[in-house]
Amino acid sequence: MDDPQTEKEVLDWLVKWGENQPLVRAMLLTSSRAVPQAPVDLLSDYDVILVLRDIHPFHEDRDWLETFGHVLALYRDPIITEDGLERSGNVTQYEDGLKIDFSLWPIALIQKIVAALQLPDEFDAGYQVLLDKDGLTAGLKPPTYQAYIPKPPSLSEYLDTVEVFFVDAAYVAKFLWRDDLIAAKEILDHFIKQEHLLPMLEWRSEIDRQWTVRPGLYGRRLKILLRPDLWAELENTYAGPGLEANWEALFRTIDLIRKAAIEVGERLGYSYPHELDRRATAYLLKVKNLDRNAKRFQ
Repeated sequence: MDDPQTEKEVLDWLVKWGENQPLVRAMLLTSSRAVPQAPVDLLSDYDVILVLRDIHPFHEDRDWLETFGHVLALYRDPIITEDGLERSGNVTQYEDGLKIDFSLWPIALIQKIVAALQLPDEFDAGYQVLLDKDGLTAGLKPPTYQAYIPKPPSLSEYLDTVEVFFVDAAYVAKFLWRDDLIAAKEILDHFIKQEHLLPMLEWRSEIDRQWTVRPGLYGRRLKILLRPDLWAELENTYAGPGLEANWEALFRTIDLIRKAAIEVGERLGYSYPHELDRRATAYLLKVKNLDRNAKRFQ
């Protein structure tokens, strides 16, 4: 058929192909395209589970992927074994913008999920059965669409997030002092933002929404979920290659997580660790002002 233009055309194409594949016994759609009213666009992935009599032919010969367009680039999952069940997959980017992440599952794996007391998060977040030749999915529980929605952090989780943030901030300072820009930016723009700052900002956003919103991976949709002043401050935590600019970005990042964490703490009844913040910030300033040829830390 001609290249599909709509989600319905893509799904119809997948189902028609699956109907003519003897090894394909069922096909399910997961992730955002399986959630009613989820925000999707032209470039949103199709996350498709193929339930197969045997995953090996689809794993070993991947020419079948060209059925859906000219493959631009492909990530090939190895076969992994969990609880004695093999599975694999392909993350497939096509030249026409279509992206399909195919998971290759044995029949026994979907049977295990049907028999379980509750759905795994991947399914509870939302799924659609596109094709089922043998009634394998008949007993699947309906999704609640609640998976991956953040829950309020415990006091320990809240305090650990702040403290480990300052541990990683010390790494940034050390690498900036050494003029190791790549290492500094890896910690500042990846570890700190993804592992510490992003959860704090998501907690702050969820407080305003009564813990009902599922944020996107890597901070997707944060711009529309976060309060405008917090988003503006987040934008200012990014910098180019200059060492001084990255020092400033580090301290702006501290200002932002402090602001967000104090607000989260006030809403949840937790006390922000001001003394830790004061001592850690003083340490970072001392590193910043340390002579590059110093032999003693003083």
